Formats: sequence, structure tokens, C-alpha cells
Amino acid sequence: MTAMTTTNRHADLLILGGGSAGLGAAMAARHAGRSVLMVSAGPIGGDCTFTGCVPSKTLLAASAQGASFADAMDRVRSTIDEIAATETAEVLAAEGIPVVDGWGRMRPGGAVEVAGTRFEGERTIIATGTAPRIPPLPGLESVDVLTNEDLFDLREAPSSLAILGGGPVGLEMAQAFARFGIPVTVLEAEDRVLPREEPEASDLIAGVLRRDGVDVRTGSRVERVEKVDGGGIRLIDGDGTVVEAEQLLVAVGRRPVTDGMELAAAGVRLDERGYIATSDDLSTSAEGIYAAGDITGRVQLTHAAFEMGRLAADNAFARRAKRFDAGLVPQCVFTSPEVARVGAVERDAAGKNVRVAEWPMTAVDRAVTDGRTDGFVKLISGPQPLIGNRVGGGRVVGATIVADRAGEMIHEPALAMSTGMFTGRLALTSHAYPTWSMAVQQCAALFFTEMQGRAARPAR
Repeated sequence: MTAMTTTNRHADLLILGGGSAGLGAAMAARHAGRSVLMVSAGPIGGDCTFTGCVPSKTLLAASAQGASFADAMDRVRSTIDEIAATETAEVLAAEGIPVVDGWGRMRPGGAVEVAGTRFEGERTIIATGTAPRIPPLPGLESVDVLTNEDLFDLREAPSSLAILGGGPVGLEMAQAFARFGIPVTVLEAEDRVLPREEPEASDLIAGVLRRDGVDVRTGSRVERVEKVDGGGIRLIDGDGTVVEAEQLLVAVGRRPVTDGMELAAAGVRLDERGYIATSDDLSTSAEGIYAAGDITGRVQLTHAAFEMGRLAADNAFARRAKRFDAGLVPQCVFTSPEVARVGAVERDAAGKNVRVAEWPMTAVDRAVTDGRTDGFVKLISGPQPLIGNRVGGGRVVGATIVADRAGEMIHEPALAMSTGMFTGRLALTSHAYPTWSMAVQQCAALFFTEMQGRAARPAR
């Protein structure tokens, strides 16, 4: 990175963090004609570019295409280099976004001190992100474990891999490593993987992974970890079940990165989980200071962080602030099939006049032609304000899609939600045949008619 000259220690907007949220804030501020100063203790691009989305999706793609482990890891590193080259400190400086290399400590009034030098902004945005959470398991501190921060540094394939956590990261990496012929065991403490998703999505993905050779164990509460003589790691759960593997990947969530920032000096309050407490407009408890991205604990997704950064930069100088709505952010687990969702799941949406339509991928011609019929589309429709759901089938309040292209298909329901359109417009819009997205149209039609013995039903 480049260091700033001593003549540029003040900007309209001061940003702490060079990840997705920081970049979103910087770009929005520059678009509005404001001066920006960014402080970043790590490479620009943050977790997504170097240890998250970019390497994990590259590894998934390479494994699906039959690459060897060594070739896949080479591809991971070259892909990171290619994408990182588009967002360096030099590239940002050329766009009018100077970068200070170092760890920032907050000072009263929103100022930031880096290695003894004070930087100031009219407004400040904190976007320092999160890091892998390591659970306090007895014995875990005595063994070498992998997280997403060092998983992609592997040069040789492990002979076996245990994964602690059945969330998106754990399942994506389980499928990728299994494709390389590596025995993989997933241990999830909840009674199903992907516990935040629809139960039928969890069951389907668990079944697919087992079919791929992954040993998926739910309700497995690991109580201690031991080092195996001669190498390897042993995990022991509450009923005495033992799992041994050469390597252990810990993927049980994230923790906020606030260490050493001295947030209290600026009057920035943390919530009970240690994340920066924010209002819906992303303002903090301190005047003129905002927070965006994972550090808020709202939605820990790259595209959500970018959107929060953009919104925080706009709100910092706006007369009338806009609110961030996490319910409108689509998300996707990039297993095969993919699991995508926007808005509510059925158990949280059930209520008066809420209806649900479900359409299986076995009834979608494109899925049949491709031989990829695992999955379904589920749309949840609630009443429109004032007129209920008597006209146009109400409005979409949630959608879950499990399909080969679910991550692309989810954006149509997401658009319907963000614009408040009638559910019926999804059914009336002509879709190209045969495409995966026709499944959305077919599912939406169930709110108005019965097809193949299927119709919309009340939420439960």
C-alpha cells in the first residue's frame, strides 16, 4: 500500500477498512464528489478477495471440473491475484481514494490515529469486518486447525478432513474436498445443516452431500479435541463418538474485529455480541460516525457489506437518511445444487393471509434436460398494504430456491420484493423456454391456478 503525505490528513469521509463495505463507501462518496481517505490494515478487497468468496468459489468450480487438488489450488492463487490487481491502493489512488496502510485507533470526534499520525474526516465510517470464530473447546488450542484464512494456503491434499460447522462455508468446502477424493466428515451441533434455511432445503443438501460421499453428522456436539499420536486430530462428542482426521477446518461463524481500535474513546457503543451497534440508517452512538458491513453483525455477506457501505456514505451527508433492509438482501450457498434465499422462510412468515407455493425441479423441463432435478422453488406471498392479497396474488415476502442455478434465479423474487410488485407479475412475465428461471414463473402461477395437482396453500 501507499502511505499518505502529511498534507492530506483530512477528508470529507474517513473510512476504516478496505474490504467490500469500505470500497462501497469510498465509491459512493467519490461519485457524490466528496473527498475520501481510507485506512486499511490489510490488503484492499479484504476477506472476500483473499480468503472468502473468490478462493472458495474458484475451488468449487475447479473441483467440479475434475482438476487435481494441486492444479485447483494453483488456480485459486492465480484467480486471487487477477481480481486483487483491480483493487490495489495504487488503483484506488488513481480514482481519488488515497489509502493509509496501518491499524487505526479511534479518537474523539471521529478522528483516527495511525502509527502516531492523526487523520480526520467530516464523517467517519467503520468497516473493519470480522474474523473466524474459534470456539472454546477443550484441547482445540493444542492442535493446528484450519480456518478460511489459511485453508487456501494448502499445497498438498490432506488424507482426510473433518469440518466443524454445517453452515455455508462448511458445506461448500465439504463438497469441494470430497470431489478430490478426500474423506470428509461434517459435524453440525444443530439437528440439521443450514439451520437458518427452510428445513426441506437442509434435508435435500444433506442428502446430496451424503450421496457425494460426505459423512454428514447433525446433532453432533463436540466436547473436546485431542492430538493423535503420529499426526492427526481426534474430535469427541457428548455421547463418546470419535472422529479422526488429518486436518480440521473450523467453520462455526465469525467474530467482530474491534481489537485495539479504542472505540470507546470516540463514544462508539458495542452490542451484547461485541459488534458495533447501529441504527437502521447505519449510524452509531457517536455523532458523525457510521458502521457498515460485517462489523455491524447484520448480514455477513460481501454484497450486503458493499450495499451497507454505499448507504452509510450517502446517509452520512444526507438530510433524510435511508434505512438498510436486510430482508431484501439475497443470499446463496454455492453447493451443487445451490441454495438461495431472499426474505423470510415459512416458519417466520406464517400468519393471516400468508400463502406458500412450491414447485419441484422435477417439473422444470430445463432441469430434466440437464439431468439436474434436485431442488425446488418456494415462494411466500403476503398481503399488499390496504388491498391485501385479493388483487395480483399479494406480494412476495420470501423465496427459497434450491437448484443448479439458484443463485441466478433468486434475483427475480428479490426484485419483486424490493419493488413491492404484485406476485402475479412473476406468473405473467414471459420466460424463455427452456430456462431454469421458468421455475419461478411456474411456481408463481400456483397462486392463481392448480397445475399438475399442485396449488398454493396457507403458510404453516
